[in-house]
Order: sequence, then structure tokens, then C-alpha cells
Amino acid sequence: MSFGPVAGDKSAGNSDLHAESIVRGDCPIVLRRIDGPEASELFVHCRPPTGMTEGAAQAEAVYSEICDVLAAEGASFGSVVSETVFLRNLRTAVASVREARDRVLAACAGASHRPATTEIEQPPLDERAWLEVSVQAVLPNESPPQFEPIDARPVCGCAECDRAQGLRIHIGEEVRFHAGGLCGPGDTAYEQTLGMFALAEDLLRRAGMEFSDVVRTWIHLREIDRDYGDLNRARRAFFAARGIDPVPASTGIGGGPVSEAHDLCLSLYAVKAGRPAIRTVMTSPTLNEAMQYGADFVRGMKVVETNKVALHVSGTASIDEDGRTAHPDDFEAQADRMLVNVAALLKKQGANFGDVVSAITYLKNPADAERLRKKLQEAGFEGFPNALVVAPICRPDLLCETEALAVLPKSAPAASNGG
Repeated sequence: MSFGPVAGDKSAGNSDLHAESIVRGDCPIVLRRIDGPEASELFVHCRPPTGMTEGAAQAEAVYSEICDVLAAEGASFGSVVSETVFLRNLRTAVASVREARDRVLAACAGASHRPATTEIEQPPLDERAWLEVSVQAVLPNESPPQFEPIDARPVCGCAECDRAQGLRIHIGEEVRFHAGGLCGPGDTAYEQTLGMFALAEDLLRRAGMEFSDVVRTWIHLREIDRDYGDLNRARRAFFAARGIDPVPASTGIGGGPVSEAHDLCLSLYAVKAGRPAIRTVMTSPTLNEAMQYGADFVRGMKVVETNKVALHVSGTASIDEDGRTAHPDDFEAQADRMLVNVAALLKKQGANFGDVVSAITYLKNPADAERLRKKLQEAGFEGFPNALVVAPICRPDLLCETEALAVLPKSAPAASNGG
């Protein structure tokens, strides 16, 4: 069986979406908007201005432009439910970035709460950028937004654990929960994994939910080559003890947590409605199941929500039908196979690249940046917020990986269950 590049048929995309590439104040911004029956949802990615070299100034420009773009869409930073900050160097940047962010948001109308925030050391491929920022905002159609921050109970004495929180959101009869940057105590990656999952479980229960409501996780490992095995063993034990089936979609990727006291951190998204959730495990003929080689996540999860049908595509790399790395040492072939795998996962649910509303693409070697950009363009994997960052992948011979969220309109007919 042979695989080549796959182009997304954007003409067949979701008519309830529109994408814009915006440049304001020299900040490149990509916006994707969903207008659903209960709310509008905005997905935004922003890069710093060209020619600006100082980290705090870049952060101030980025957050100012995000606030302006949200305002132009009838929203504010108070509408933001999740935020990911990709940082070039945590030690030199995080304090000044936070200070600049706080200055901007103090003057930003409607910035009434702190969203679920993940700050991670994953350098942007743009070498001049100290940071890039992705946010998701929600604007209910009728009633004012109901956002409830829930502070995590500290699990250690570090300042970062004191900041940890989740955000509970009501959309119609549905409850959503976002959390970011959760860490666990322990001397080993195994112990820290169990600790951060237990912390997440406590937050979820205080939000009236269970871990079985989680549909998507992101796990960042400072030393992924060393700790990925321990993560998988601990995650499997946690899921087995609680009978989690199906397990969530997930990305496990290299990235430095802010706190030097922890080697891993967890972010998650959960959904609960008055009726049983309609979920479909996404599969592809081009991929085996990750659990067959000891990684407890599904390749993707389709979730019928109150406002949309969400397709959560897990971190996906150049993996073949038997779970092996396809095309070791061949970057271009790996990029092609990565995109073929994502396209196949979406196609089985009646979607394509034109339905993607946000993505993150990870690159092991920065020297491959231009080749990566070319491959994404050739495949039509563009036109939506996509953070391009440097990060080690879960196997030493994997050179790139991507994840995506695609959306189908709520009225879309249900696809056959690929699980």
C-alpha cells in the first residue's frame, strides 16, 4: 500500500465556519469562528510583530491584538475559556510575559476571569518569536456566559501548583470543563503522572464531573525519551482502576512545564450533558490502535456536543498500520504520512482539512521548518490557527507530529462508528 500527500477539499468544508488571516499592528493572527445553535466559538492563534525582539514587548503586542480581534468579533478576553502560551525559554521569558499579559488584560474590557492556561516551553518555529499564543473563546447566543473558575487544591509547595485551576462552562444544558498546567507530586515520572491525574479527578468532581467525562488530554514531558514509558504505565493503571473506557484522545509530547519541581504537566477538556454523551472512537485503516503498543489513548474522539460535532484528533505522526514508525530518517515522507493519517481519521467521520478549526504541529529539528511549511501547504493543511513549534516526539525516530480539532455542524448526519 502506498501513500502520498493528501489535499483537503476546502470547498466541502463546514458552511457554518469561516476563517480569516488578519494582520493588525504587525501581528499575524488567524481566526476561525463557529456559529452554532447555542453559541459562537472562536479559535485564534497570534504571533508577535516582525522586527520586535524584546520578549515583554512581544507579549504586550500579542495580547493587545488578541483583545482587539476578540472585540471585533463581539467578544472579549473574558470570553476566553482556554489559552496555550508557547514559550521559547521559560526561565528568561515567563515572568516578563506574565507581567505584560496582566498589564494588557487590566485595560481590556471584559477580562473578568483567568482561563484554563497552559504555559509550555516549546519554541515557535519563527526564531525571532519569544512566544506565540492560542486561545479559544465562547460567546453564548442568548444568556450571558456562565464561567466558574475552580482552584486546584495544592499538591506541593511550589508557586505554580498554587496557580493551577480549571474552568467550568455552561452551554445550554451542557457543562464543559477546561484545565491546564496540572502537575503531580513525586520523585519519578510514574508518581507524578498518578498525582496529576488524581489532581485532575479532584477538580472534575468539584465541577460535578468524573474523569470518564474527559474526551481530550495533553501531556507535556520535560524528558520525553526518559519518561514516556513511565507515563504510559501510570496512565494505564489509573484508567484501569477507574474503568475508563473508551480512554480519551490525547497528545503526549516533549515540552518543559513552568515549575522546575515537576517533569510533567496535564491539560484536559471534558464534556457532560443531561443525556448520555454520544461519542465515537475515531479509527483509520492507515493506523493501528495506540493501545496495541502500550500507549493508552485513542487516535481520535468524535463528540456530539450541544453546539457542534467535535472531532478531536490525537497527536498523529508517521505511524503505519502495524504501529511502526514509517519512513525513518526521511522527513518529507514522514510529513506526508502524518498528514495522510490525519486525513484518513477525518474522512471516516465525513470531514476533511476544510473542517479543521485549530491545530498544533510539532517539529523535532528546527532545520526542517521550511520543508514542513511546504508540506503543510501542499496538502492544504492551512487556513486555520496552527501553532508550529519545536518539540521532541514520543519516539526518537519520529520527526514531526500534528494534532487537530475539526468541527461538523450539529445537523450533520452521524457517520458510522469506526470503533
